[in-house]
Amino acid sequence: MNERILGIDPGSRLTGFGIIDISKRSSKYVASGCIRIQSDSMPLRLQEIYVGLNQIIEQYKPNTSAIEQVFMHRNPASALKLGQARGAAIVACVQNNLPVYEYAPTQIKQAVVGKGHADKIQVQHMVKVLLSLLKTPQADAADALAVALCHSQHT
Repeated sequence: MNERILGIDPGSRLTGFGIIDISKRSSKYVASGCIRIQSDSMPLRLQEIYVGLNQIIEQYKPNTSAIEQVFMHRNPASALKLGQARGAAIVACVQNNLPVYEYAPTQIKQAVVGKGHADKIQVQHMVKVLLSLLKTPQADAADALAVALCHSQHT
């Protein structure tokens, strides 16, 4: 049975998404990109994340989702905004009957790069290699694909 995983890298200004198909332990790239938030008001930003993910779910029809957990920033206000963005993304998944799995940033990096404190460039490179992509994905899209790849190793 094939599994289509939607990986989400939440952000209040830029939310990355990545979709992969898993079959017999091989991963195949389907799509990736970013929801670029236009609004200044936080409630409208959350709506943009929700609506954008609904459109992605409708178009690509994943059957499961995985999202990065909040990590504590030095700035508590940033962590709160990230938590709200995660909430909007999770609601979009749940409203579409997708199970939601959550992974810590270090867990994702460990799964994809082999070390839990890898930098964004290493993550981008390994996502490109693991999915046999011709070009390196944008950082937030690569992070979302890394979330999906991490989940594929835990199923």
